[in-house]
Amino acid sequence: MKYNWQLIDWKEFSYNKEDLEDELFRFSEKVGVSKGLYESLSKQLKTDSLVEIMSDETINTSAIEGEIFSREDVRSSIHNNLGISSSQVRDKKAQGISDLIFKVRLDYTTPLSKVELFTWHKLVFPGKSNINAGAWRKGDLPMQIISGSIGKEIIHYEAPPSAEVNNEMIEFIDWFNSSAPKGKQEIKFAAIRSAIAHLYFESIHPFEDGNGRIGRAIAEKALFQSLGFPVMVSLSTVLQSNKSVYYNQLKKAQRTNQITEWLNYFIGALTDALDHSHELIKFTLFKARFFDKINTQINDRQRKALYKMLSTPNKKFEGGMTAKKYMSINKISKATATRDLQQLEEMNVFLVEGAGRNTCYQVNKDLE
Repeated sequence: MKYNWQLIDWKEFSYNKEDLEDELFRFSEKVGVSKGLYESLSKQLKTDSLVEIMSDETINTSAIEGEIFSREDVRSSIHNNLGISSSQVRDKKAQGISDLIFKVRLDYTTPLSKVELFTWHKLVFPGKSNINAGAWRKGDLPMQIISGSIGKEIIHYEAPPSAEVNNEMIEFIDWFNSSAPKGKQEIKFAAIRSAIAHLYFESIHPFEDGNGRIGRAIAEKALFQSLGFPVMVSLSTVLQSNKSVYYNQLKKAQRTNQITEWLNYFIGALTDALDHSHELIKFTLFKARFFDKINTQINDRQRKALYKMLSTPNKKFEGGMTAKKYMSINKISKATATRDLQQLEEMNVFLVEGAGRNTCYQVNKDLE
């Protein structure tokens, strides 16, 4: 069995555009909706929506690789980048990935370069690390994607030898910039260019580690460049939601350079990511209206707890709010916590779940 880079038509990616028309049409429709929805927001709501979407992308591009970050650290990092605050971020890796996501949006118009890729890679591995950050991989051992226990390993993919990486990446960077708007080999369809960029980069697998996170950043940079604006989207959220399908599609695409199936899958993922972003924007609008209704009736302790409960979009607060959690969040006595919680229940802001010692509260999202 040969991999795509071992085939005679390597880098001559071919596809049947007629088979992509439905997905391309669906994607274009969603882009229009996304742009219109974003432009209808106030300045503050635009910022709030951007924070939610970049938080999702930071958390999920890392979760795909098995790294779990606290949403609080991620949001603080993004607030720092946006100049909203200057909070201390405890987790330097969360800070690094947040910085990467921010840079992709900020610098999407610039041509891709080796310097930019090395800078991104250093953000993925900040501080001391056993990874050679900001450099192509080296060594004679093959770069393989493997699963399974020792002695029963399954090789899913083997990338080009390290000795070939520099030349492969020179050609990749040239392709990326040539396929951009007004480039010598411009690819007119943003979603197609994004899909090819991700597959092409992942097939070279140029770094010792971190290729997935960099590859998804490349896909978003390609998308933003070709659209002409940084659309509100978190691709990694959709890929993470069905990670096994993502890996299987990538595995299949790395065995051929006829990539119609891969493009159909990836364009569909981009479209679903736009749908998810629309839901995030609606959630941001809901929060704004929710706090407008109750802002003058609640105290700072209650406000702090409610913000925490509504920090994860469209999900219940895990385990519900209890007196013990409320005491911990606000550093207060049980009597004060009980009084605050009962007041929120009486205002119909909270819905009660359980009874007795198992009593907890969830936010009433149908509050009128």
